[in-house]
Amino acid sequence: MKNFHQLLAAACLILVVMSTCTPPPETKPEGPNLKLPKISDAKPMNVVFILSDDHRYDFMGFLNKPAFLETPNMDRMAAEGIHFPNASVTTALCSPSRASILTGQYAHHHTVVDNQALEPESLIYYPQYLQEAGYETSFFGKWHMGSKSDDPRKGFNKWVSFRGQGDYYDPNLNIDGKREKVDGYNADLLTGYATDWLTKERDQEKPFLMYLSHKSVHAMFKPAERHKDKYVGQKIEYPDNYADTDENYEGKPDWVREQRNSWHGVDYMYHGAMEFDSFYYKYCETILGIDESIGTILKTLEEQGLDQNTLVIYMGDNGFVLGEHGLIDKRHAYEESMKVPMLVYAPGVTKGGFKVNEQVQNIDIGPTILAAAGLETPKNMDGRSFLPLIKGEKTDWRDVAFYEYYWEKAFPHTPTTFAMRTDEYKFIQYHGVWGDDELYDLKNDPAEMKNLFRNPAYKPTVDTMRSQIYSWLEESGGMLIPLKRNTGWTADKRKGDK
Repeated sequence: MKNFHQLLAAACLILVVMSTCTPPPETKPEGPNLKLPKISDAKPMNVVFILSDDHRYDFMGFLNKPAFLETPNMDRMAAEGIHFPNASVTTALCSPSRASILTGQYAHHHTVVDNQALEPESLIYYPQYLQEAGYETSFFGKWHMGSKSDDPRKGFNKWVSFRGQGDYYDPNLNIDGKREKVDGYNADLLTGYATDWLTKERDQEKPFLMYLSHKSVHAMFKPAERHKDKYVGQKIEYPDNYADTDENYEGKPDWVREQRNSWHGVDYMYHGAMEFDSFYYKYCETILGIDESIGTILKTLEEQGLDQNTLVIYMGDNGFVLGEHGLIDKRHAYEESMKVPMLVYAPGVTKGGFKVNEQVQNIDIGPTILAAAGLETPKNMDGRSFLPLIKGEKTDWRDVAFYEYYWEKAFPHTPTTFAMRTDEYKFIQYHGVWGDDELYDLKNDPAEMKNLFRNPAYKPTVDTMRSQIYSWLEESGGMLIPLKRNTGWTADKRKGDK
C-alpha cells in the first residue's frame, strides 16, 4: 500500500509540473509559396483588367452588329489595340468563368462549377502572386463566387464589391469591409471608385493591378437613365435560326427545341416576365454604360501618364444568346454562348491595329498578367501567356479550345456538356441526356444550324474529337465531376440570383 501512495504522489507531482510548464508554441501550417521565378528583368507593367457580364462577342460597334449599336471606346481599343475574334471561355457561366480567370484553371480543376459553389480556401488567385512581387492591387465590382458573400477576398489591397448580382441602381456596397448604400448607377459608381484609386489612393511608387468587374450587362437589364429607350424602334436583327420551324431544329437534340418554352427560351422568357424586343433593346442600351466606363479609364490613364506602361484588357465573363436556336442566356456550347469579346490596348507594348485569331481562353488571363509583371506561370495553372501574341511574335499556340458545363439543379434545362472547338469544327458531347451529340462545320455553317453528327462521312471526325475530349479530361484531371453539396433552391431566388 505504501508503494501505491508513493506512486500516486509522484503521479500528482508530475501532473502539477506539467500543468505549470509553458506549452510549446503551436506550429502553424505554412501557406502557399507565392514567390514566382522571374522571366524578365524589364520594368513590370501596370495592368487594368475590365470584365463585363454576359456581353456577347459580336455586339460591338466596329463589328456592325447590331447596326445601330455605338461603342466608340471598344472601337478605339480594337483600332489602336488588338481584337481577339476567337476568344472563348472554358465554361459559359458567371462563377466558374470568373474562377477560371482568377486561377488560370479549368472548372473541374478549381471546382467552382456553378453559381452556388463555395470557392475552396486552397485556391490561389493570380493577384496574390502580384502582391508578393510588390504590386498594389484593387478590385471593384462583381465577385460572385462563394455564394452571395461580398467580403474582401485575398489578393487585393483595395476592395469595393456587392452581394450576389447586386443592383443596377443605388447598390449596397462593401467598401474595404464596411457596408453602405450608395446612390447612383452601378457602372458609374464602380468607375468612379476605380479612377479615384488610380489617381489619389494607390501607392504611386508601386506597379499596380486594377480589376474592374462590372455587373452590366446581366439580366434583368437596366441601362443608365441617360441611355434609357435610346434604341427603341431601331430595326432588330433576328437571327436566321430564331423561328420555331422543323428546318431550324433538324438534327438538333430534343432538349434544345423544348427549351424554347422555358425560363431560357424565347417563347417564355424568364417565365413570361419580359418580351423579346424590349429585352433586346435594353441589352444594347445597358452595354453603353460599359463602353463609357472603358473610355473613362483610358482617359484617366493618359492624363496620369500611365498609358505607355499599362496593359489594358477588356473581356466578357461569358457570351449571351439572343434568339439563336430559340434560346436566350448562356451555359450551352453554341458560339454566342462560348465566345466572348476580348480587346487589348497596350500602346507601350504593341503598335496594335490587328487581330489575334488564335484560340485564346479565360484561363490565359492570369498567366498573361503575370508575364506582364515579369513572372513565370505557376505550374498549377492550365492556361498560358498570350503576351507574345500581342507583341506580334510567332509562337506555338494551341489549335483547340475545350469547354465544360455541369448540370445545375436550379436550371435543369441544359445538360452537362463537354465540347471542343477548332478553327474548322466544333464537337459537342452531352452527358446524362438522351439524344444526339452535335458536330458543326464552323467555316461553312457559323450559325451551327446543320448538325453533321449522323452524317457517315463525318464519323472519323466525330470519333477523333470525342477521343480528344476524353484525353483532355484525363490529362487535366477532369474525369471526376466535382460534386458540390446541394444547399437547396427555391423559386424566389429567380428574382435576384441567376
